[in-house]
Amino acid sequence: MIAGLAALGLIAGGALVGYFPRQAGIVSLTTFFAYADDKTRASRNTWRTPETTLHLLALCGGWPGALAAQHLLRHKNRKRAFQVFWGTVSVNVGAMVLWQSVMAA
Repeated sequence: MIAGLAALGLIAGGALVGYFPRQAGIVSLTTFFAYADDKTRASRNTWRTPETTLHLLALCGGWPGALAAQHLLRHKNRKRAFQVFWGTVSVNVGAMVLWQSVMAA
């Protein structure tokens, strides 16, 4: 949980000062709220957000929000099949490193 919140803070702060694209912070917050909505729908036994949508949001930069939501809301954090999530984190972190190397050049 601490890692997710720290990453969310770093990316949001980095986006505010121009170190990361601003969209990264927006996507992360959107992902957090998508998880919260899915959790609410699960408790009401209504239509759910597809897991592929949650993975796509994480892949597009929303993984800090997803990680924070998984731990704060206790949603999707124990389901084994959902742990593909860590692959999306790796791809996104790699993209951020590439982004910074291109911007520094």
